[in-house]
Amino acid sequence: MLTLASKLKRDDGLKGSRTSATASDSTRRVSVRDKLLVKEVAELEANLPCTCKVHFPDPNKLHCFQLTVTPDEGYYQGGEFQFETEVPDAYNMVEHSVDGTGWDVVWGLNSLFTDLLNFDDPLNIEAAGHHLRDKEDFRSKVDDYIKR
Repeated sequence: MLTLASKLKRDDGLKGSRTSATASDSTRRVSVRDKLLVKEVAELEANLPCTCKVHFPDPNKLHCFQLTVTPDEGYYQGGEFQFETEVPDAYNMVEHSVDGTGWDVVWGLNSLFTDLLNFDDPLNIEAAGHHLRDKEDFRSKVDDYIKR
């Protein structure tokens, strides 16, 4: 993150002095998405649920990150679930979200393992049927999955 933020500051300083010998336009341009992400990633990290962590494999690409959810309650407690996430170029221009920043996906994925785990109105009908037929076998299958 610091690398991209430093690049943004450096690019702002270069705006007035345009020389053809320094760097090409493509290396100096920073997308609107990336400018927004510098600020919003800091806010995201400060407000993440304690069961979520984000990791940026390349600090110059804030639009590509990994989200790890480690539920601390329910069937999936003790598991570690990883998601690869890529923020589209049109981020915050054409997409709208409840929180106004577009990070609903992080809280949504976290909630899938706790709040939204509803066997009466399931997202996964087959798993819900399994749970309703045999709760003990369902628990065993979840435990096996978590161990992998």
